[in-house]
Amino acid sequence: MSASEIRPLRVALLGCGTVGGAVLRLISEQAHDLTARIGRPVEVAGIAVRRPAHHPDVPQHLLTTDAHALVTRDDVDLVVEVIGGIEPARTLILAAFEAGKSVVSANKALLADDGVALHAAAAKSGVDLYYEAAVAGAIPLLRPLRESLAGDQLRRVVGIVNGTTNYILSRMAETGAGFAEALAEATDLGYAEADPTADVDGFDAAAKAAILASLAFHTPVTAADVHREGISSVSATDVARAAEIGCTVKLLAICERVPNGDGDSVAVRVHPAMIPTAHPLASVGGAFNAVFVEAEAAGQLMFYGQGAGGEPTASAVLGDLVAVARNRLAGAAGQGPSGYADLAVRPMAETPTRYHVSLDVADKPGVLATVAHAFAEHGVSISTVRQNGRGDAATLVIVTHSAPDASLSATIAALRDMPAVRGVTSVLRVEGLS
Repeated sequence: MSASEIRPLRVALLGCGTVGGAVLRLISEQAHDLTARIGRPVEVAGIAVRRPAHHPDVPQHLLTTDAHALVTRDDVDLVVEVIGGIEPARTLILAAFEAGKSVVSANKALLADDGVALHAAAAKSGVDLYYEAAVAGAIPLLRPLRESLAGDQLRRVVGIVNGTTNYILSRMAETGAGFAEALAEATDLGYAEADPTADVDGFDAAAKAAILASLAFHTPVTAADVHREGISSVSATDVARAAEIGCTVKLLAICERVPNGDGDSVAVRVHPAMIPTAHPLASVGGAFNAVFVEAEAAGQLMFYGQGAGGEPTASAVLGDLVAVARNRLAGAAGQGPSGYADLAVRPMAETPTRYHVSLDVADKPGVLATVAHAFAEHGVSISTVRQNGRGDAATLVIVTHSAPDASLSATIAALRDMPAVRGVTSVLRVEGLS
């Protein structure tokens, strides 16, 4: 065997935080198995970090602060990017492509923001861009969407893709706690960051939804195309009301291929919603993730597992590393995502949804009829109504049929202006009810 045949595949690692450290450890611990699976040893050529002194447990000869020089080195074959954010990650990945290196990334924000351009750059250089770890951690999801289901037409992808918000909502349902109390608990346990904005305001889930929709529907979708709402306005009362109708509240990423008269369009949204407790996603508790896929031929599929954390994310990174290493040894790049469908992205205002609405109203004759008229006036059909009286006031709980979201929003605005309505106390969307 010649020296070139036994030369290790050398990896540049960008970032050595929770995920990067786990990747480094797994490459070392699984060295024998990785060699057997790839056909050549894998070796870390260098690790780019901002502050080498903060990594005393990492071999110091591997550390560098010059990430650009590392990814363009002649002796580097593959690049693993786990630094996150838009820059300098984008510049470094493009530099790696120009130098002929394939890239494995866990960077959901960058891929949701600029995935089309990155894939074009990778294709131009004849290299791979793989990113299984960018959505749902260790759950093998993106490759099945891109490859295993390539012969099918997907209609809907609905998922719990943020562990922090799922933990918060799970604790609210289990204990009756309010949002602030459940968030504090999540922070104490390390499930929530010191600044939880990206999670609780839905930015993280929206980036993942964009990636899922792009793959599922062969259509470029960016995070800016995703309607986004967070969970900070979800109250303990909302969660209790959901339980009263056999539902639970989850932050959902919903990607749909929707008939549009002369063709289909894509609707992508992230928001809290009530779902029936019988739905498979309703039982997903704690910080776990799950994604429910509906395909025309395959039917309904469920992907479930740990959606975050160093070890689970590193597992997905190594899976991609094996794939791109095999492609490199074969002298070819793998199949990238397809954007051939190029469907229009439907605005949220035109997307059909259902609402669960709670109103405080005056308890007197004619109020219910007046409220019902407001729904009818905006073309929204009512599915169920429950009324609970208390003295001179009453609570109305209304669940609507599906209607364009703009019609539902206009109905809520009209209700707020009605003298008989003392307050619109809760508005949540409803998914999965027959």
